[in-house]
Amino acid sequence: MSSTLGKDDYVQGTLKWLIVITAALGAMLEVIDTSIVNVAITSIQSSLGATISEVGWVVSGYSIANVILIPLSAWLGFYFGRKSYFIFSLVGFTVASILCGFSVNLAMLVVCRILQGLFGGGLLAKGQSIIFETFPPHEQGLAQAMFGVGVIAGPAIGPTLGGYLTDSLGWRWIFFINLPFGLVAILMAWLFLPKDLPRLRVPTIDWWGIAWLAISIGCLQTVLAQGQEYDWFNSSLINYLAIVGSITFVLLIWQELNTKAPAVDLRVLRHRALAAGSIYSGILGMGLYGTLFVVPIFAQSILGLSATQTGFLLAPGALASAIVMVLLGKISDRIDARILIATGAIGSALVMFNLADITAQTGTERLFWPLVFRGGVTVMMFLPLTLATLGSLAQKDIPAGSGFYNLTRQLGGSLGIAILTNILEQRIAFHKVILSAKITPYDLATSQRLEQLHWFFQSQGLDSITSNQRALAIIEHTIYTQASVLSFADIFRIVGITFICSLPLLLFLGQGKKKRQVV
Repeated sequence: MSSTLGKDDYVQGTLKWLIVITAALGAMLEVIDTSIVNVAITSIQSSLGATISEVGWVVSGYSIANVILIPLSAWLGFYFGRKSYFIFSLVGFTVASILCGFSVNLAMLVVCRILQGLFGGGLLAKGQSIIFETFPPHEQGLAQAMFGVGVIAGPAIGPTLGGYLTDSLGWRWIFFINLPFGLVAILMAWLFLPKDLPRLRVPTIDWWGIAWLAISIGCLQTVLAQGQEYDWFNSSLINYLAIVGSITFVLLIWQELNTKAPAVDLRVLRHRALAAGSIYSGILGMGLYGTLFVVPIFAQSILGLSATQTGFLLAPGALASAIVMVLLGKISDRIDARILIATGAIGSALVMFNLADITAQTGTERLFWPLVFRGGVTVMMFLPLTLATLGSLAQKDIPAGSGFYNLTRQLGGSLGIAILTNILEQRIAFHKVILSAKITPYDLATSQRLEQLHWFFQSQGLDSITSNQRALAIIEHTIYTQASVLSFADIFRIVGITFICSLPLLLFLGQGKKKRQVV
């Protein structure tokens, strides 16, 4: 029997807004820590005496553990209680952060980062479901906007904050900084989140479902996170992980569709809006995290910016996201979500095509407005997509639906980074071959440039052989730089085309304005 939720079924007054702040703070801690470590990798490597491939697990371990826990967040919240699980996650996340800061070697740091990812995995999805269960449909837009400010801005805030802390206080402080904010979040959750309702029955534990989920998602996420380091499918390890991940993923689907109390409720995908929205969420993750991965590389490798300078380059875009998110939250319940998403997708594509015109002489002022505009239009996809995907679900399906929605965005981000990294290397090699073919000793401009460089180095006191070597090295560096610039341009065009090609998925989404029904 279906019935519409009434006003008294939701939290009233100031308390509901305090709940939003509590959920948003927890989610922001989790999201920021996905990217805050990236700018400190070099410092961690030199401090702990690790290789680049070894220190990469500091990032990968967190993301793998995070992705494994996201789809389990609905079941864990039901089994332990929504409030109890949220507070437990915050406590575990904060303690794991402190342990990361006190790590004496790489092994300890990786283990603590995995723990941090496991505890943090439920904060984003559970926080979002808490808000959907707290607010009536006509207030969902503003509530989700407040929640989304941290989620959408977190990936940009992370490198900015991480770069500043690393340069000023050392890499350990990117973990210690979580202590005061974690304690505040724990206190707020204890004070403001509604008490857990007594369970009518104790759910059985789907051990096989949990096992297949951990193995399949863990293997596949490891392939995405470490594939580039191990030369993808030329590595027997990557091949093995891909095969095991694929087989156990099939076993996971079979298990969850044939058990009465699944750890991951796949049946919730019967909702067309959730299925289509989750796919689109993956595409959004590719565009959001992929771009935020590529732009810093361009800024540091081509423009020569430091980690802190790169962070500040991204900061105005994060601020634009926050402003547009709040403004959009006030009107999102009156406009068809599909129109807003389409506008955001087209706007994002235009930004990518604009960034494709970059050159080796591009300055930060040339990137400022495109990145600010990108921050604003991305929100036009993020917030309406959340409402269109989850807004029409029955309240009992919100936790599971939120888990899937956030899972696909995280996986989309990992997939996007993996694909764009691979394409970037391939395109650099391609453009380098093309450019090298045009630059030969028989080319007049090339020979003149080599001669100028040769005489310049000789005037600095170098012998003829060394001067010639230096001149050839500069020519080689110039070719590589230009090949890299052309490859970054290709990446931006690919992301823009992807956004355009995603538009037909909007036909399967809801308007994001319907009242939610409870069965």
